[in-house]
Order: sequence, then C-alpha cells, then structure tokens
Amino acid sequence: MQIPQPDPQILARKSRLAERLREVLPADAVIDDPAETVAYECDALAAYACAPMLAVLPADTEQVSHVMKICHEEGVPVVPRGSGTSLAGGALPTADSVVLGVSRMNDVIEVDYENRFVRVQAGRTNLSVTNAVEEMGYFYAPDPSSQLACAIAGNIAMNSGGAHCLKYGVTTNNLLGVVMVMADGEIVEIGGAHLDAAGLDLLGLICGSEGQLGVVTEATLRILHKPEGARPVLIGFRSNEVAGACVSDIIKAGILPVAIEFMDRPCIEVVETHVGPGYPDCEALLIIEAEGSEAEIDEQLAVIKEIAARHDPVELRESRSDEESARIWLGRKSAFGAMGQVNDYMCLDGTIPVSQLPHVLKRIGEMSEQFGLQVGNVFHAGDGNMHPLILYDANKPGDLETCEAFGAEILKLCVEVGGCLTGEHGVGIEKRELMTSQFTAVDLEAQMDIKDVFDPNWILNPAKVFPLSASAARRDAN
Repeated sequence: MQIPQPDPQILARKSRLAERLREVLPADAVIDDPAETVAYECDALAAYACAPMLAVLPADTEQVSHVMKICHEEGVPVVPRGSGTSLAGGALPTADSVVLGVSRMNDVIEVDYENRFVRVQAGRTNLSVTNAVEEMGYFYAPDPSSQLACAIAGNIAMNSGGAHCLKYGVTTNNLLGVVMVMADGEIVEIGGAHLDAAGLDLLGLICGSEGQLGVVTEATLRILHKPEGARPVLIGFRSNEVAGACVSDIIKAGILPVAIEFMDRPCIEVVETHVGPGYPDCEALLIIEAEGSEAEIDEQLAVIKEIAARHDPVELRESRSDEESARIWLGRKSAFGAMGQVNDYMCLDGTIPVSQLPHVLKRIGEMSEQFGLQVGNVFHAGDGNMHPLILYDANKPGDLETCEAFGAEILKLCVEVGGCLTGEHGVGIEKRELMTSQFTAVDLEAQMDIKDVFDPNWILNPAKVFPLSASAARRDAN
C-alpha cells in the first residue's frame, strides 16, 4: 500500500514559519514536531480533532505581539488557546493554523485590595486567582465547573459563568479591563482598574467574542470580600418538572440565593456510584445556597423551604456543618467527570427563561425517547443555563450524528421559548450552523462587519462562530 506523502509546499511553509517564530521566541516555545502538536489537536469537545501546523507558547504580551505580526505577514491563521477546556470546540485548530497557547502566561501582575481588583496574565487558571487573594479575605466570583483548570483567557473568550453566577454574574460582570493583541500584532488596552471606561463599551464586545477579535494577554478582574458564611439546602423532588416549577417560584418570589443547581435521576445515580455524596432517592434535586450573616441565611432559607414545601419534596436537607455542605456540593461538582466514566457525552449549554424550565425539561425527556439516547440534566437552574449531557457511544456508527441532531433540537427549543444558543460555553464549531436559528442574515452580517474591523484578513480562530458558508464568503471577499 502506498503511503501518501506530505505536500512539499506545506512543509516548506511550516519550516519557514517555525524558523521565523524561533527568532522571537525561546526554542522550546515553538512546537512543530507532529508527535507533539497532537496534544493541541482538540479541546474538551474531543469528538473532533485536527492537528495544527504548529503550536507556540509565548510567555508575555510582547512575545504574543511578535507571533501575531509574523502570522499576519505570512497569512497564517491563529487559534488562541487557554487551557483547552472548551466544550464547544472553541480551540479546535485547522490544519494550516498556528495554535497560540497562553499556558505559560500565568503571573499575578498586581493586586489592589483598596480598589478591589487583581491584574493577571490571561493564562492563569480561574481558581488560582482566588487562591492569590483569599488570604486577605477576598475571592474572584465566576466559578466554572472546570475552574481548577480553565484559564482566564478562555473565560473571557466564552464569557463563562458558574454555579454562583446567579448572584455575582458571569465573567463580563467581573471583568474591568484587558490587554489585547490585535491580528496584526498591535497591542491595545481596553478598560482598566475602574468601574466604567469612557467611550464605547469595547470591553463588552471583547468578552464573549471567542478569540475572533484579538488575543487577550492580561486581564484586570474585580475581586470581592468573602461573605460571612454560606449554607446550602438539598431538596429532592418526584419529577424534573416539579423541580423546575420550584425554581421558577423561588425566582418569582424575589429571592436571590447565591446558587440554584439542578440534577436529575441519571446524574444522581452516576455520582452516587462514583463519589457517594448520599443524595436522596428521587427523580430530581436542587442544591440551593444562601450566604451572608447567620440571620440573613436563616431568613432566606426559611422562605426557600416554605416555597419548596408547596411542591411536596421527597426530602429537604439543610446543612448544619462545613462537612455537610461539602458533601452536598460533592456530587454536583463531580457530575461531569462521573458521567464521563459511564459513557461518551456531549454537553450543551442553551439558556432559557426560568419560567420555561418545566416545559423544556419535559420536552427534553420526550426527545430522549424519540432519538433513543439517554440524557442527564445538570445545570445552573437559577439563571436558566441548561447543561443537558447527551450520552452516546463514539464507537457505534451513527451515534455521534444522532447525538448532534438531538442536541440541535434541544438548542432550537431553547431559542423557541425565548432563550439563546449558549450561556457560557460559546458557539465554537458546535453551534455555528445553528446561528441562523437565533439570528437573521442581517444580524450575522453585522457581527461579521465587526470582525472585519478587528481582523480584516480573518486569520483569528478560523471556522468558528459563523456558519461556514458565510465566513468563507466573507474571508474570500476580503
């Protein structure tokens, strides 16, 4: 059998590019060996993979600028990468691209407790931001499930949230400023160590732009005083719909707990098997946490428990110690990893109005029977950010395609009931062809016009966000 040989032109281009990059970066920061670039061929949406031409690991903003200038001159696409935890294929390379990883950019640059901000390099992990300030009684609020590993750069790219976003908001609500390198290597500063910047809200444009407009290298983040205390309650219900109705009633009552998390029976059973948190035997459960002084917590939880009682809960368990609180949260924080030990899965993140939770949960159950694939639901119920985990067998022909079709119908449902395609994972490659379900052609043209301004040659994070036919036409036109 004849083995196909690499294209000599591509090899020559790769060699020239690697040589130029090694002139501005340390030798070990340029990775061009195919045996090593395979580590960058996918992110956490592991169903899709493509090895890049090469990868680079700059250590600061100046080095990123040098890389971008070279790639701009060579016309080479650049895929920014944080920690590779994207569940939407946000860091999936193309074969002709350079992956620009920020993992070596993890320093704390400045901490200002008086003005309540911290400035960090964008490769620093989410949880380590809190670790840097907690000794003085502060914390960084956004807390994605992957916070131990995910980078601030990726959090900004996808506008990530987390369990406590109901009270504290998502990344955009806690981001004060960025240093960003443009597609041509120009370094710009947007926002800063103050609550509001003069002029247009370009920071709001950058946060959630998925690496389409520039490479964020530094971030100024708001830090907050730790609350006096926090206490969760665990409430089990007889159906998903009843649990969803309880969430809707709590929000309607004007109560703002710090978190309302939802898990259904498939997830409950899996986490019981793998980490044993001691959850009740029920169809669905809520973890609701209140924080503040003891009096504030007692007052909030009293109202929450009274509302929950109207829905005939199977069990209502209030934590009375730090150990009980940790156990209540154990299953929720372990859910994604535990489900991954059972089967392959695709995790969605459509967002809906909270009042639509009972209806959407019922429809997901009906779709599960229709498509013949099991679903585990675990999500941030307080703000309607759904995380259905569709289980499939990657080794079974056709299963992935069925899973994708199922997922598309769930996301379309989210839009139909007044929600949107993504709450915190981003569009990436997963939802790009569904963008027309939420946006008109005019809407998409306007978004692509903005990209034209920041990245006229369309070299940043190619084949993401926009439907392929639309982005290809725009790129060719430029």
